Amino acid sequence: MDEIKLRYGCNPHQAPARVYTVDRPLPITVLSGAPGYINLCDALNAWQLVKELKGSLGLPAAACFKHVSPAGAALGLPLSEDLKKSCFVDDLELTPLASAYARARGADRMSAFGDWAALSDICDEATARILKREVSDGVIAPGFTPEALAILKAKRDGKYHVIQIDPSYEAPELESREIFGITFEQRRNSLVPDFAMLDRIVSAKKELPEAAKRDLLLAEITLKYTQSNSVCFAFEGQVIGVGAGQQSRIHCTRLAGSKADKWFLRQHPAVLGMRFKAGVGRAERNNAIDQYLEEWLSPAEEKLWANNYEVVPARMSLEEKRTYLAAKSGVALASDAFFPFRDNIDRAKASGVSYVLQPGGSVRDDLVIEACDAYGMVMCFTGVRLFHH
Repeated sequence: MDEIKLRYGCNPHQAPARVYTVDRPLPITVLSGAPGYINLCDALNAWQLVKELKGSLGLPAAACFKHVSPAGAALGLPLSEDLKKSCFVDDLELTPLASAYARARGADRMSAFGDWAALSDICDEATARILKREVSDGVIAPGFTPEALAILKAKRDGKYHVIQIDPSYEAPELESREIFGITFEQRRNSLVPDFAMLDRIVSAKKELPEAAKRDLLLAEITLKYTQSNSVCFAFEGQVIGVGAGQQSRIHCTRLAGSKADKWFLRQHPAVLGMRFKAGVGRAERNNAIDQYLEEWLSPAEEKLWANNYEVVPARMSLEEKRTYLAAKSGVALASDAFFPFRDNIDRAKASGVSYVLQPGGSVRDDLVIEACDAYGMVMCFTGVRLFHH
């Protein structure tokens, strides 16, 4: 038996706790810190996600996890100058892996606070420098350069969690878990989404550009490791909105869409031109931008929000936001199960969605396809449900 003893389980009163293997060595090595139960849940789910992204799309990949769902995931593509500013990395030299993590972290900076990071490739110094200055719980990667490891081991006075995983490790075919003293067993979800899933186009419009195929596959693989129900929006090689763990699919779509809207709006000139007071930290700036983009704040929130700025910015009207977002298009959307009503498509259109990937199989598939045709969207049916619990 190989094991790592943990301080406690999901909560401090749930002790003792450990992770272990019976007939094989653990594939992980703790290089720094003392990760906990939830840390390792995030780490192992996030690692599988970035490993599959790299294997399927051939680019360095990174993910940003919170409570066993991704706040963001991305590929190592270059960032525009506006996106660099939006992601707070315009002062850094970025490698492809660092670009992937900057994008993943920037997908939903509010949810990413205190994230667990996963990297598909050996962590380099540039990526470590981003991790160093963000509020993050830990990172998992197949390796670390000496320079990167030195930076990360010094973070939080040596308490930052750094885990190295054996990239060749493959889990057994069967997996089990206990709930209320009862053991559940199933075949592990070893299906890896691939481009063949995009072959069944059911909409009237059939053109699917290569960039859209990449983004649909990125969204689909992300959903495989997102707590269900879930919907994912992706654009230009990165996730821009995840709606996870909702009981209603339209709530998934609304949540993912609202996050995608904020991702776009964070690159609006009004946001990029904000002048914060000296001493206002990165996390506080994130909060202030999020509050600026909210439709309504309480008087107390309004007062605290305005106190962050040298010059308090004039709020954008709802009409200004809608006009700005109406010009966006080319967003890819994937859903882990079928859409039962067309309302999901109507909401997706408002956030620039042009391409949709879903299993199909609803009694109202015809109405959902009809909605896509009305908006000129391309829709593919995979025939594969991707629930994750």
